[in-house]
Amino acid sequence: MLRMKRCIMHLDMDAFFASVEQLDNPEWRGKPVIVGGYGERGVVCAASYEARKYGVHSAMPIVQARKLCPHGIYTATTRGRYLELSRKVMDVLHSYSPVIEKASIDEAYIDATGTEHLFGSPLELATSMKKGIYDSVGLTCSIGIAPVKFLAKIASDYNKPNGLYAIFENEVASFLAELPVRKIPGVGKKFVSKLDELGVTTCGQVLEYSAEFWERRFGKSGIALWQRASGIDDREVETATEAKSESAENTLHKDTLDKALLKKWLMRHADRVGQNQRKYGLKGRTITLKVKYSDFQSLTRSKTLPDPTNTTDVIYQVAADLLDAIDLVKPVRLIGLGLSNYDNSGVEQLNMLDHMQHGCSGVIRATEQQRRLDKALDAVRNKFGNKAICRGSLFKFKEDD
Repeated sequence: MLRMKRCIMHLDMDAFFASVEQLDNPEWRGKPVIVGGYGERGVVCAASYEARKYGVHSAMPIVQARKLCPHGIYTATTRGRYLELSRKVMDVLHSYSPVIEKASIDEAYIDATGTEHLFGSPLELATSMKKGIYDSVGLTCSIGIAPVKFLAKIASDYNKPNGLYAIFENEVASFLAELPVRKIPGVGKKFVSKLDELGVTTCGQVLEYSAEFWERRFGKSGIALWQRASGIDDREVETATEAKSESAENTLHKDTLDKALLKKWLMRHADRVGQNQRKYGLKGRTITLKVKYSDFQSLTRSKTLPDPTNTTDVIYQVAADLLDAIDLVKPVRLIGLGLSNYDNSGVEQLNMLDHMQHGCSGVIRATEQQRRLDKALDAVRNKFGNKAICRGSLFKFKEDD
């Protein structure tokens, strides 16, 4: 049995958003699916492997994607569904190891050190994980195995989709010798171009120079590069990463100066953010409004409340007040809001006059009626899904408004 003194795995779901859409719409399987909206605005959030054959990839403008793949299936995101399946995936991982670090909605690190007596070799464990995830959610994933985190992440990208690749301790040096530096997580295009000027394209070539050379040349980034090229990564798998903020935004189908329409979007965003905060028992003091004009100029406005909140109506009202205070000099193409400055030590005060949301000092506080509404909506959505019910103000609201 092949053993590892330290066994780190990186799991990456295969084209997660697009794969979920194909799962829920069987007629789309085997076809190019692009997640990112129906219209001509915004960017690609995810592309199925069938779409990638045409050059479509995430973060690409939708307009460009339509040129490359005009016959593709274009669909908006269904974030609630992605979160639902993500939680199921993480539940499967926790059945194998208690040391799980969720890196994003569709990827995680697992410290599987010392689990051989329970699940067999690292390859056997990873194979069992992949099967468990497929049996649970009907989706494939790719897993990389290595002694350190950054190599595990690199390995998970090999043999995609539905891939499995392991780099054992005695293989690290030879693997890195030929590895392109651009494959190292965190080494971006600008850094790569600077390395090209030195004639350095592989990790093996990095080690032809001393650590001191790289530090003199690039400071901390140079030291980090030398360490990665040497296979050094002391980072642990962190089981608890504290959330710092949550936000929601969207690019409009048409630029607009209509504040009434923008406020409907703010209510939609506040509804989503508030629901997620309540689900995880989080409250924040600072609400931030984000506006991007048609010329891509952005501005943000924030307000910090005396009491932390996760009440949808409070989040919305603060954001709406911030919007009212802005003189829209140009049409708006993107609108969003965020909640941050988390503080769960305090109690969100109630406004004793339910018909008034702004208190005597002008501070917006939740009413008991608003809290009961949030609780009722959350209960229905948890049981029947997010599409089962919506707020009255959003009843006739459509994404293409």
